Amino acid sequence: MEKILVVEDEPDLLMGLQDNLEIEGYQVVTAKDGQAALDLAMSTCPDLMLLDIMLPKLNGFEVLRQLRQKGMDTPVIMLTAKSQEVDRVLGLELGADDYITKPFSIRELLARVKAVLRRRHSPPQQIDAYQFGDVKIDFRKSVATKGGQTIELSHYEAGILRLLITNKGEPIGRNRILDEVWGYELYPTTRTIDNHVVKLRQKLEADPHNPAHILTVHGMGYKFVD
Repeated sequence: MEKILVVEDEPDLLMGLQDNLEIEGYQVVTAKDGQAALDLAMSTCPDLMLLDIMLPKLNGFEVLRQLRQKGMDTPVIMLTAKSQEVDRVLGLELGADDYITKPFSIRELLARVKAVLRRRHSPPQQIDAYQFGDVKIDFRKSVATKGGQTIELSHYEAGILRLLITNKGEPIGRNRILDEVWGYELYPTTRTIDNHVVKLRQKLEADPHNPAHILTVHGMGYKFVD
């Protein structure tokens, strides 16, 4: 039985989500504030989190940020009353897998839950570590070392780099990066990928303006070479 942690401070909505998820056969754990969500995520290891943004004590963005910093890759679907693009992009950059804007239908929510869980159970074969030059990457922790200095990678920076290295030498289009790293239909613009690649080069390349490893393939996307 798959376990879902639902984090929501509106009692009626929380109860409705719990009832409908349990009817679908999921085990449900609930939290009403951000700190309780963090504690339960660490102690119960859910298969998926439904995480509201506006929460007491810690907001959903901060909960997600701390979870990813602790190395937890539990899929997260953000629940938000906000529809502005900046809120969606912030959640995605922090490592959310999907989002759904209130008010939403239970049918749509359940479909998204099933889709995210299905992707989690059928992940592509990926490498956990890699080294090139004086750079060492630990993809499990989203951490790199360069010349002995530790460098933190964001969830999506690590995802892009892992995809490029897994397909070393092969040009990878921006849409494929969106599909495989963000992993759902409603993703941000391809410009978001370019911004992440710029940050990766700044962190890992000896000369970010003339990269030797993370290369642009004009008219298509990017590729990695040793």
